Amino acid sequence: MAEALKALGALAQESRLGVFRLLIQQGPAGLPAGQISERLGIPATTLSFHLAQLGHSGLIRPRRDGRSIIYTADYEAMQALMGFLMKNCCSDRTVPCEPTAPPKRTHREEHDGPL
Repeated sequence: MAEALKALGALAQESRLGVFRLLIQQGPAGLPAGQISERLGIPATTLSFHLAQLGHSGLIRPRRDGRSIIYTADYEAMQALMGFLMKNCCSDRTVPCEPTAPPKRTHREEHDGPL
């Protein structure tokens, strides 16, 4: 539970959630901090703080590539968090639960985001 709380706490901030989502989308190749900063419009000093928080939570991993540090999402940690969240989703059922599809979004939500 402690690890899940650290991860959820790290993701409970808009910039960090944005960084994590971007790194998930990049896959194992990851991105250097400069590109993350450019793509998300986060100043380097602020981004450094957010990367440290995500790193302490175990959700991202840095790796050195020459003079650059490349950040990647830790898919194993993400799967563990998802497993923790799903573990008791159907505890009163005799068969494993299947995640349900999210409700259909309206045309407005697709362009403006959720209300």
